[in-house]
Amino acid sequence: MKHHSTPSFTDKDTANPSQKTIWIKEPLACFTANDLDARGGIVIKGSEIAEVLPVGQQPSLVIDEVMDARDLVLLPGLINTHHHFYQTLTRAWAPVVNVPLFPWLQTLYPVWAKLTPEALSLATQVAMAELLLSGCTTAADHHYLFPTGMENAIDIQVEVVRELGMRAMLTRGSMSLGEKDGGLPPQHTVQSGDTILADSQRLIQQYHQREEGAQIQIALAPCSPFSVTREIMEDSAKLAEKEDVRLHTHLAETLDEEAFCLKMFGMRTVDYLESVGWLSSRTWLAHGIHFNDEEIKRLGAAGTGICHCPVSNMRLASGMCPTLELTSAGSPIGLGVDGSASNDASNMMYEARQALYLQRLKYGAERITPETVLGWATKGSAALLGRKDIGEIAVGKQADIALYKLDELRFSGSHDPISALLLCGAEKAEHVMVAGKWRVTEGQIVGLDIAGLIEKHKASARKLVSE
Repeated sequence: MKHHSTPSFTDKDTANPSQKTIWIKEPLACFTANDLDARGGIVIKGSEIAEVLPVGQQPSLVIDEVMDARDLVLLPGLINTHHHFYQTLTRAWAPVVNVPLFPWLQTLYPVWAKLTPEALSLATQVAMAELLLSGCTTAADHHYLFPTGMENAIDIQVEVVRELGMRAMLTRGSMSLGEKDGGLPPQHTVQSGDTILADSQRLIQQYHQREEGAQIQIALAPCSPFSVTREIMEDSAKLAEKEDVRLHTHLAETLDEEAFCLKMFGMRTVDYLESVGWLSSRTWLAHGIHFNDEEIKRLGAAGTGICHCPVSNMRLASGMCPTLELTSAGSPIGLGVDGSASNDASNMMYEARQALYLQRLKYGAERITPETVLGWATKGSAALLGRKDIGEIAVGKQADIALYKLDELRFSGSHDPISALLLCGAEKAEHVMVAGKWRVTEGQIVGLDIAGLIEKHKASARKLVSE
């Protein structure tokens, strides 16, 4: 039996699933996202969790390797349920630093329309690497930009997901309502409904994995009420039902959006959602801020999920998601970092900390605990993506975990390790495992040249905004 205080790697380990058993022994603390006691640690066999050990219990399996976790806090891998990877290229861009959503979009659309395949690949690598370093193992991206030359945008993202070894829900976004028809996007950024649906069908057939432990899944994601036609919303809902995939869009993010729906469609956002066949448990919505009590009840009754994006909502002064009312009504709640041009980070621990504080402003300190927010970032987010195999530490779940050290100055004097992660501001994981394979060790992504990636990405970002 080998003993290690930190994981060890070989090229073989990271390239192929291993059936060896690893005991992550007696962590300093563990958040399981359920009622299980994991103080004795967990045993991983292949890509799954094989045993969850209460305090003092020894594994029943033969153990090949022991990892001493006495100085590490163990969490299920965090799950990001809303992002726009390409936006890492336009972070902290001066013309949009101090504006709300609609003018922010109108200023950025022409810049984003110049996106190239190479730029998207770099942007996706940066976003996913940043997420991974924060302890995130699964990410949903909402990509809706397909200007000329970018027809294979989702294919490019698939390549990056496979290279980094994370899991992803890649959503085939779309914009079909341009300025000349009353929408917000410039005309040259929109596509026809036929083009959108044909590519959606292709991507589902080519990439969508349905089995437990799936690495890549596809969802359909018309961008927002102010950038797509009713027809593409209706047709996407029909295709999603036919192919049994999920639906995603932005909804009720700002009061401007509410006013747009009233003017354009003669109805409020949830009425519009229902009218196009989207009010169902197949759907998860980004933001979900401006709902009235009756709308919250309808969303909950339908089981429609809501992705809370606290940093973006504060950055653009959009408002606060009514998380507890939605949860009480029956809507699952997850977390998302949103686009890196409105955050401007891709860090799930940072997002969880901000969710804790923003929601306490709304509901009070007693009702929003660190465990509540970590639950949104794990089990809640898994529910939004329709997955039961990730988001928890339990036997049979995928071996997606994040381990954090509390040895930095910011943690000195802290007493409760789980609370310390958020209250003291943990920003990075020490080790991250996806499907039983270590993807981050000692704070570094296995096999990725971060310095080289930054250099290329910065050059691409400068080029995009200067042309």
